[in-house]
Amino acid sequence: MASSRFNKTLFIILGLIFLVGAVYIFFNDEGILKYLKLKSDVNDLKEQILTVDKDNKSLQAEIDSLQRKDPAKIEKIAREKYGMIRKGETTIKIIEK
Repeated sequence: MASSRFNKTLFIILGLIFLVGAVYIFFNDEGILKYLKLKSDVNDLKEQILTVDKDNKSLQAEIDSLQRKDPAKIEKIAREKYGMIRKGETTIKIIEK
């Protein structure tokens, strides 16, 4: 009888120790949940870096074409950014409601 009570008490104590340990492992400042959040943040930042690198390469290609004085590129920018037109051309503006 005493052995059975001792076993129950021991089981409860070990269960509580396990529960407290599991809570500590998951929820402390260096726990699993923090690790998973940081891992997700790192993946997000890697994706942002790839996007920025792609944008940088595109902008660098545009800079290079302008430095080479590519006539088609210069004309495109003059038309799109500055609204310039050639002699004899008519500009048509469409206003959406």
